[in-house]
Amino acid sequence: MIIVLFILQVGTGEYAISPLDTTKSILGIGQPDHDFIIRTLRLPRALIAICVGACLAAAGTLLQGITRNPLASPSVIGLNAGAALCAVIFIVWVQIPSYWLPFAAFGGAILVAFLSYVLAWKKGLSPIRMVLVGIGIASICHGLITIVTTSGNIRLVNQATIWMTGSLYGRSWEQLWPYLPWVMIFLPIAWLCYRRLDILSLDDQTSTGLGSRIHSSRSWILFIAVALAGSSVATAGTIGFVGLMAPHIARQLVGEKHAVLIPTAALLGALIVLASDFVGRTALAPIEIPCGLITAILGGPYMLYLLVRVRNQ
Repeated sequence: MIIVLFILQVGTGEYAISPLDTTKSILGIGQPDHDFIIRTLRLPRALIAICVGACLAAAGTLLQGITRNPLASPSVIGLNAGAALCAVIFIVWVQIPSYWLPFAAFGGAILVAFLSYVLAWKKGLSPIRMVLVGIGIASICHGLITIVTTSGNIRLVNQATIWMTGSLYGRSWEQLWPYLPWVMIFLPIAWLCYRRLDILSLDDQTSTGLGSRIHSSRSWILFIAVALAGSSVATAGTIGFVGLMAPHIARQLVGEKHAVLIPTAALLGALIVLASDFVGRTALAPIEIPCGLITAILGGPYMLYLLVRVRNQ
């Protein structure tokens, strides 16, 4: 499904290219005029969509695992907002090169994660308290983002505003190459945490009895989730709810074992972002809807559904 959608995404646009010619161009054996459109303009955007979706979904799976909270995700507990705040500050005020943005966003995300972890701690980590603290910190971050965007250069503010909507418009190899090391390093590490996550899914007393250092495990896994979410936000903006939807759908398909759950959620996240970007590009063409708005339209009702389901359990 991802491969089919990927070919459609790369081949569809103002200048449509057939799936066969698209495939040839991706493989480097297409026509020269097709190669420029496919390989230079459209291919990096589609690859970024896949990477961002996979990373956000994996981060959501990790966060839900360490908090044992079905509502935990990078956007809900404030990681996206913290990463966005730092990235916007560096876009509007500092004006750093784009390859430094993942590091800035990572710093913002890890600061929010640290604050959420500390403020939610009371003789142990309270999952519900961590979500509530994260929502509060996210609100503060959004307020600070407003202050930054109302006090900067209009050109840079417009750039930051488009970025904050979660748009993949104009993404090229220049944005993909700095982001790719974060994906290649932290996504496999996230999967390697599956045993710790299976143990942490039990209650703290049982986890400790099985020899798990629950606090160090949670801290390490939280760090990985922050790296995945922060670098993704820096590259594509705040694409929300992917880290919430993909893990839940994956659980319905493959169950609770994280060895299978993490890669399944990552594939579903890639599919969600790729599909959202495809719909955003084609639904009202030539007007483009940011894929972050599409995921918000889908994710809002889905979160309400989860809240009702959790309340009834």
